[in-house]
Amino acid sequence: MKREAQSSTGIGDGIAMPHAKTKAVNKATVVFGHSKKGIDYKALDGQPSYLFFMIAAPEGAADVHLQTLAALSRLLIDHDFVEQVKQAGTAHEVAQLFNEKQAEHDAEEAREAEDKNTHALQASSEEQFVVAVTACPTGIAHTYMAEDALKKKAKEMGVAIRVETNGSEGAKHVLTKDEIARAAGVIVAADKKVEMARFDGKKVLQTPVSDGIRKPEELINKALHGQAPVYHAEGSEAEESEQVGKESVWNKIYKDLMNGISHMLPFVVGGGILLAISFLFEHLGKDNTIFQMLSAIAGGGTGAFHFLIPILAGFIAMSIGDRPALMPGMVGGFLAASANAGFLGGLAAGFLAGWVIILLKKVFSGLPRTLDGIKPILLYPVLGLLITGGLMYYILNPIFEWINTGLIGGLNHLGTGNAVLLGVVLGGMMAVDMGGPVNKAAYTFAIGVFTSSGNENGLMMAAVMAGGMVPPIAIALASSLFKNKFTEEERKAGITNYVLGLSFITEGAIPFAAADPLHIIGSSVIGAAIAGGLTQFWNINIPAPHGGIFVVLLGNHPILFLVSIIIGSIVSGLILGLWKKPVRSK
Repeated sequence: MKREAQSSTGIGDGIAMPHAKTKAVNKATVVFGHSKKGIDYKALDGQPSYLFFMIAAPEGAADVHLQTLAALSRLLIDHDFVEQVKQAGTAHEVAQLFNEKQAEHDAEEAREAEDKNTHALQASSEEQFVVAVTACPTGIAHTYMAEDALKKKAKEMGVAIRVETNGSEGAKHVLTKDEIARAAGVIVAADKKVEMARFDGKKVLQTPVSDGIRKPEELINKALHGQAPVYHAEGSEAEESEQVGKESVWNKIYKDLMNGISHMLPFVVGGGILLAISFLFEHLGKDNTIFQMLSAIAGGGTGAFHFLIPILAGFIAMSIGDRPALMPGMVGGFLAASANAGFLGGLAAGFLAGWVIILLKKVFSGLPRTLDGIKPILLYPVLGLLITGGLMYYILNPIFEWINTGLIGGLNHLGTGNAVLLGVVLGGMMAVDMGGPVNKAAYTFAIGVFTSSGNENGLMMAAVMAGGMVPPIAIALASSLFKNKFTEEERKAGITNYVLGLSFITEGAIPFAAADPLHIIGSSVIGAAIAGGLTQFWNINIPAPHGGIFVVLLGNHPILFLVSIIIGSIVSGLILGLWKKPVRSK
């Protein structure tokens, strides 16, 4: 369940691969299951899953479950093979199919290795040879699925290709200098950073790893015909802006911001919830040892909350300027926190440090190659820290301290009408795209207020949490009360949304919103806005950034908080049920 809470293991194309390590397992095992009707497993493509490969590994078995997952993913990229598995009538037939497919795959890898060693893998001309790199954040399924999709499509097109994978097993089939030099183009289908300096001067097509799976022919054609920007590595005289490609400035800023927030969030959640629990023990007296222990490990003086702003700033900076920007970003964030510049000061420190390092890289790009070694060891750390720290100390900290103090003071003295209006806006935003940029903007604002007030102001957290809990619960209610408006699969999935909604997992509503955006999003925004507004009307404070129903008792008005969610969910569910057309009329 912990693994599924991170993201769905329904990888799409009718396949799901739930996997875990546990001490209850003595020997690594794969259990296969086939559902002829299909099950809504919250797959990445929003479609039902038919084939289930349940991987269980002993607790001390390193990453054997990940290796198994990667091996299965390589085989299941072949749609013809998947169809054969679906048609298999017995367990013996399934096992035989996999044994034959694995033998075929091993033979193909052996041929590739022999081709490479004997230089048999030669393109007839540079225009008919491309290289590619695939990688995903977890380095499991998508990395190898993209590899196989590209190789299979290239074979159909008569194009020679070499694909390097950066997966859970480490870098495999690493591209050589000769292969890169001969290639007409480079495809980098990756959702994480890979080694790029080796592609300096080549036309590089950078794309999400999912495109490698779903659009291999398009990527290969673009690489062959030079439809990609020229990549310039650090130290090149050309401007780095060419390598950004089609990514917009706002999209880059959003990705940098989310990198900081995603790394900060565990500190906020762990520290925030434990600190809120410590308040319960505070009533027993501040000399209570449990209160002192929880305050020490979670509080802002020495515990998790002490790291929030530095972590936020450091990883924003690292997203912009790579590893050299991490240290000045973290120190800048620490300076912001120490000066009471708060969350906004931390954001400023992160972006400042990242762009300072980018600037320094440009400034020192003209130095001889022999001096490259001293840049990350001496020049970037010293000058990056000096410039970032100096600007934060003398200019930005005083500005953001004034802004932060005014913001917190203003929120603490909002009249009821203004507070309710703000709650309505924040709650509604949580349901607009259910985990997308608008949702994240509302949550980020609440986190900023929460962290800047030292875990004391959870009013905004109450609004966004209530707003985020409404959409899944409302869909669950509607699918239970208006059964003729939903398919059988949707009704089954609707039941799980009770649990997801109560756990503050708004993303449970996404498959429904993708299928019927107007009705789902429209009704959800109304109910979420009502719930958010009610939390502010009743002055509800939730001193924890996540947890849903499990942190309700930490708030000052737990019953009223639940009432806010119930009212919002009922309103949203009724609107959806009455508005949505019956399935038979579609």
